[in-house]
Amino acid sequence: MSRQRQDQLLQALLRQDEWATAASLADALGVTPRSIRSYVAALNVRTADGDAVESGPAGYRPGPGAHAALRTRVTGESAPRDRLHALVRMLLDASDGIDIYETAERMHVSEATVESDLARVRGLLGAELRGTDLRIERDREVVRLQGTEVAQRRLLSRLAHDEMDAGSFHPESIRRALTGTTVAAHAVGPFKTAFVRELGELGYYVNELAISDVLLHIAIAADRVSAGRALETPISGTWEEIPKLGTVISRLAGEHFGVALGDGDSAHLATLVLTRAIAPGQNAASEAVRSGVDPAIDAAVRAEIVQAAADYQVDLVDEAFILRLALHVQNLLRRAQEQAWTRNPLTRSLKSSYPMIFEVAVSIASGLHDRLGAPIHDDEIAYIAMHIGGRLERSRKAETILTATIVCPGYYELHELLRSSVDRSLGSSVEVTSVVTTVDPDWASIDTDLVLTTIDPGTSGDRYVRIQPFLTDADVERVSQTAARIRRGRRLMRLREELSRYFVADAYIYPLPDEGDEAIIRRLGGLLVDTGLIGDDYVENTIIRERMSSTAFTDALAVPHALQMTAQRTAIAIGVADGSVAWGEGRVQVVALAAFSESDRTAFQTIFEQLVEVFSERDSVQRIVRRGTTFEALLDELVAVIDG
Repeated sequence: MSRQRQDQLLQALLRQDEWATAASLADALGVTPRSIRSYVAALNVRTADGDAVESGPAGYRPGPGAHAALRTRVTGESAPRDRLHALVRMLLDASDGIDIYETAERMHVSEATVESDLARVRGLLGAELRGTDLRIERDREVVRLQGTEVAQRRLLSRLAHDEMDAGSFHPESIRRALTGTTVAAHAVGPFKTAFVRELGELGYYVNELAISDVLLHIAIAADRVSAGRALETPISGTWEEIPKLGTVISRLAGEHFGVALGDGDSAHLATLVLTRAIAPGQNAASEAVRSGVDPAIDAAVRAEIVQAAADYQVDLVDEAFILRLALHVQNLLRRAQEQAWTRNPLTRSLKSSYPMIFEVAVSIASGLHDRLGAPIHDDEIAYIAMHIGGRLERSRKAETILTATIVCPGYYELHELLRSSVDRSLGSSVEVTSVVTTVDPDWASIDTDLVLTTIDPGTSGDRYVRIQPFLTDADVERVSQTAARIRRGRRLMRLREELSRYFVADAYIYPLPDEGDEAIIRRLGGLLVDTGLIGDDYVENTIIRERMSSTAFTDALAVPHALQMTAQRTAIAIGVADGSVAWGEGRVQVVALAAFSESDRTAFQTIFEQLVEVFSERDSVQRIVRRGTTFEALLDELVAVIDG
């Protein structure tokens, strides 16, 4: 357990990438500050490339050896996970099975340890490969792994992903994941370069976030074919792109890996590429692309987009966007048929940085599940969120642009040059709506968000920024900082106004019991049920939503809620932990159960984005958690942080 906690500490520090106190880290991991200090000492003893963790008056932060230490620990020599993986690889390689006693001697452990590890292998098969015929069979001291070749490769992929997780698709992680195979790990890079180039020449757009996952499958297939484990029967798919892609993969596998892939393997790998890593490029005719989309999928995606646009009051209805998402969902369903899920290394950051977009994606994914049976996984939801974010980015930018007046007393074309410079350097965040060229303007009549002036405004205020007649880099930075401060102030002011209306004094718990996410949801939801604001059905729907995807949007805050807006009025029940509580696979310090009403949809976006923003700032979190031990104190600290 301590080794696992040490890994969690490294990962937490790398995510924050700044100083963190022992107390805050202890809260995040659910241990004591003393344990944090012991973990740091253990991590640094094992590090050869510089300290994994640096210590200082402000606490701890990642050291120069942090990334290398985490990658090394993922494939360490004697960890139980490494023994488990080694045992699985032995079972996969030995079609006649392995002898318990010989295996124990080979691994330098006792027979009892091997027996224990075999029990864990059975657990791994049950948890990760449910629905397949992969199983362990035993005849006295001989143990065999039985199942289809596709299922066995899926297990190899699962092991490789487990070994790569902390590396986030780092090239070294891929090389280590291939250790022990006949595939030359150094050949993967050249294979990828050639493969991506040829896919581009064929008119496909390559998803770089998913291509590493596909490369692993290709390398695993090459290794299994070399060991005489080819897929003899081609898959049943009849998509016309498969033969073309299969030919490319076979040729490149021969050139780079020295392996001759048969029809079964080339078709299987082409299907993975088609459903995971590529999409039609921009040059593909839209009608030709649309003709390849199943009408039922197109209709389902269109209906869910229209519903989400109405529910969340966002601009999503666009033909090009609907087509792209329909293609993605069609590939998602194909992946589901193959039980070949796609990983997304940006899932965690997308959820914490864009909670509202992620929530819209959850809603669409839920609807598609009901209509089409599409699976709901966080990584798949994250890809849908990326599609939604791309669609909303333009309108979101328009909403955040501030208006500005330039005050620059006229001398020849000086004011025109200055406006041109402002537009060129700040046009993405500031829109100049007027230019004043007199030396004595009526300052009070200027009503833009910002006033950029080359002369003393004779008054004070956050919106006034002194700049030079010839815009300098320092001017640009100063204006950008002021604009960001004004935008943030407005967002948090809306939050302050709305939270005072939505928090319910009788629905506050401190300290929050560490009893698991669903029990906490029932506890907080029960307080709102007692007030008559929601019914028991809202609590149950909140649990259903939580099972789809964790609502822990930051390391500190979870915002459980139902997708249905059925509350009598929007209300929030809040619980503050004395330390932290378990939530899904992580831990949080504050849980805000939000009940939304149909008549107050605008509150949804404010609560999500701004509340998550407040709890993304570690110093603010610690202040709120340490001092917010009563309802009144919590509100005071929230207001103080917002006004900060």
